[in-house]
Amino acid sequence: MHQRSRSPKLLGAAIAAVLGLGLGVPPAAAAGAAPAADPDPVPGLVAGTDTAAPQLVTGLAEPAAGGTPADAARAHLAAHRDRYRVDPAQLVETGTERAADGRRTVRFTQQYGGVPVFGAAYLVHLAGEGGGQRVESIGGKYFTGLTAPTVSSVPDEVLRRLALGAIEDPAGREGATAEDHGPVVLPGGTGRLARHFTVRGTDPAVWAATAREVFVDATTGRLALAYDVRAPYRAAAAAAPGGAVAAAAATAAVEPATGTAPDTLGRSVPVNVGRLFDGSYQLTDLTRPAVITTYDAAGREVLDFNGGLPADARPAASAGPDFPASTGTSGATDAHLNAAAVDDFYRTRLGRAGIDGDNGPITSVVNVTSFGEPLQNAYWDGQKMIYGGGTGTYHPFSAARDVAGHEMTHGVVKHTAQLVYLGQSGALDEAVADYFGNAVEVTSRGIPMTDPRAALLGEDLCRAGTPEACAVRRLDDGRTTVADYTGAPAGVDNGGVHLNSTIFSGALWDIRRALDPLTADRLVYRALAEYLTPLDDFVDARGAVLAAGRALGLDRAQLRTVAGAFDAHGIKAGWQRRIGVDSRSLLRELSTESIAPDAAAGRWVAATTEKGGRGSLGVYAGSVTGSAEPVRLSPDDGRSHGWPATDGTTAAWAAMGQGANGQWGMEVFARPLDGGPTRSVHSAANQYLGDVRISGADVAFLANDFGTGRTWPQLSRGGAPVTAVPLPDGHAAADLTLKDGLLAWTESWQVGERTVSAPTVYSIAEGRTLAQYPAPDTTRVSGTRLAGGRLLWVETPTDQSRGSSIRSGAPDGSAAVDVLPGSTTAPRRITALTATDRAVTFGYAGGRVSDTMKNTDLPKLWQLPLTGGTPERVSCNRGGQYAPVADRGTRVLWLDATAGRTDLVVRERAAGTC
Repeated sequence: MHQRSRSPKLLGAAIAAVLGLGLGVPPAAAAGAAPAADPDPVPGLVAGTDTAAPQLVTGLAEPAAGGTPADAARAHLAAHRDRYRVDPAQLVETGTERAADGRRTVRFTQQYGGVPVFGAAYLVHLAGEGGGQRVESIGGKYFTGLTAPTVSSVPDEVLRRLALGAIEDPAGREGATAEDHGPVVLPGGTGRLARHFTVRGTDPAVWAATAREVFVDATTGRLALAYDVRAPYRAAAAAAPGGAVAAAAATAAVEPATGTAPDTLGRSVPVNVGRLFDGSYQLTDLTRPAVITTYDAAGREVLDFNGGLPADARPAASAGPDFPASTGTSGATDAHLNAAAVDDFYRTRLGRAGIDGDNGPITSVVNVTSFGEPLQNAYWDGQKMIYGGGTGTYHPFSAARDVAGHEMTHGVVKHTAQLVYLGQSGALDEAVADYFGNAVEVTSRGIPMTDPRAALLGEDLCRAGTPEACAVRRLDDGRTTVADYTGAPAGVDNGGVHLNSTIFSGALWDIRRALDPLTADRLVYRALAEYLTPLDDFVDARGAVLAAGRALGLDRAQLRTVAGAFDAHGIKAGWQRRIGVDSRSLLRELSTESIAPDAAAGRWVAATTEKGGRGSLGVYAGSVTGSAEPVRLSPDDGRSHGWPATDGTTAAWAAMGQGANGQWGMEVFARPLDGGPTRSVHSAANQYLGDVRISGADVAFLANDFGTGRTWPQLSRGGAPVTAVPLPDGHAAADLTLKDGLLAWTESWQVGERTVSAPTVYSIAEGRTLAQYPAPDTTRVSGTRLAGGRLLWVETPTDQSRGSSIRSGAPDGSAAVDVLPGSTTAPRRITALTATDRAVTFGYAGGRVSDTMKNTDLPKLWQLPLTGGTPERVSCNRGGQYAPVADRGTRVLWLDATAGRTDLVVRERAAGTC
């Protein structure tokens, strides 16, 4: 249920922004097809975004050639290429879904030059049989403007290292592996060739329930896309949890039997079990097509179960048919019964053959721990259920049937629409799971829709307190897009997948209240199984549900009821334009949020692509007043140019990609903001160059050597060749800052088993270190900045005994003082720091990311005087605010995710109290 995310400096606030897919009103209809004149709420045609292929065409009744459904679908697309703009040669069939009424949905994925296109799926819906087949509707995501190369120009080993580099936390990188899935084309504009990796680690603090999908641009080496997923199984063990191991357990249980077992509340309940050869019993239900098996982890670490079941794992067992009390206290009984209830719901009510649609085994693991404590979580890991055990506050997470239904529905989504777990498509994944989780519970327990508890999710988890206080979400919260959508960066809640889910699941729940519940369940399931595709957003999903309604035969009044529910929640084209902000926009829809902007003397620099994600990443410059259009500073040479810095007169930045010599590498450039020649400062083939800084004629940056892994500062003075700033052996640098002849950084080194970190000041003219401020052993230093003749930095206790503090010291090493003391009552986690000679601005994440997180838990910007004082909110924008850069006085620029995209915005002074 809870999804922990990390590293708010990753990528776009929503999948559409990351991939360059537009979010506004769909463009004019594609040639060869006309919008329906009928006022029916299901449109005849919805044009696609960033493609000539339509998103949805309904109301068809056209004969299709005989043969298999896939052959008929291909023939129809080929015969109407002017209408669909789809090349059947680029389509690969991935399966055909057959509905209970005989209709078939043929699902295709797109390949470009033999390389899969990420998230591209096109669906054709047919009715009739044999020679009487006819096409009724088509739709999905098919991208027509792709011209990206299909052969990588970056060495494989470099791509792997860069994928591991997407994990910013050194603890998370320790022991991490990058599983290579091969090339993929990321859509948006002309597309980008990327290499797809799944990155996993061994530190349970970072990786207990997640892995990270990382896509590295295969022509430049730039991180193109990254997001967390729920502990997917390793490829080598793919068959274990849901296949070989569970099947072996079922085979050992030679005959079905019945028994009793205590549930979480201690009540004895009947259970279907399996009787083994030796006369013992285990929680294996052999009475249904999908075998259900439940394991008791007995307190083992959750990481032991990620990637498959351990070789010594066994189902919960008993010497006789009456299972012991531990079966209830562990949550095994409830997991077993709830798995059966979910399977019954999908099988009998919706005609689905189990979670995977093919009667595959259903496996649950209960009573896992994290750091030796009960895991306060439940999730579908890709093939099986994982449940944390009980605590003094919570029952075992398997005790809540709506939680089981929610998480197992993620498995159904995986085997149907395969919604990408990021941004709006990820929120749709959560929304469908919200809906069916509650639908399973109210249906199986006979709870009427009018019961106030029917809309609550997880209300039975708490041992004490009211259901309303315990529930992690409620589907009747009345949230709308315009009033409540919370834009978040990809590193925070995967772009808002939990934050925004009830906007859509609330609309679905309203539909269930207004229509017959069985009709509503079939409607939502048909939309999921036959109309939704991986990259769909809220408006796409609205169209999918309405199209599913037409296919089900809903009458006009029912369709209008469905459309009205979406209207009431603000789910209609163009909703993003109605979200209010109190900041002024300087650059809209940046194609990346992973690269911070910079500003000085009323000028700014930022990295983005052309509108719609077209072309290569470039460095653009503009005025804070917005008096002129932004101009591109970097050459359009096929490389990715980014990581910019400016002193208000000149910009410096780094580029990565294939250079003039035909080899991959990185290069640092500088160029005047008002035009002039672009100067190469430094190039390297085996180093990662970052943290570029400029002040007058001085350019500095950090170089990380791929071979040694060491990071140290590099400096060019007045156009002279770069020289390394010497560091002692075993020392590394981070958080570089440059101003008025001073260079500073956070230096770190090992002393025995402890890590020492210290803000460090270096005089460029004297060529020596002026001061260091070593932090306590239990403190992590970050965000080193020079401003107002002072050195500032952030100290965060590693034991979380108090919040982050902001400290300041003189460049000569004078005693440090607190600008903002660390608090034990309001523990801030400071995520970013910037400053001028008047004010300090910092980013503050207010709480942990979870299903119950609020807008106030997202990174927000605060400001206080350089000498200290009471912080004030910089902006009341409700979305994520990150990568702040101070210009002068109290003026600050930042990247803002409020509108569901990444915008560069500015405020002249703090807003105060919000």
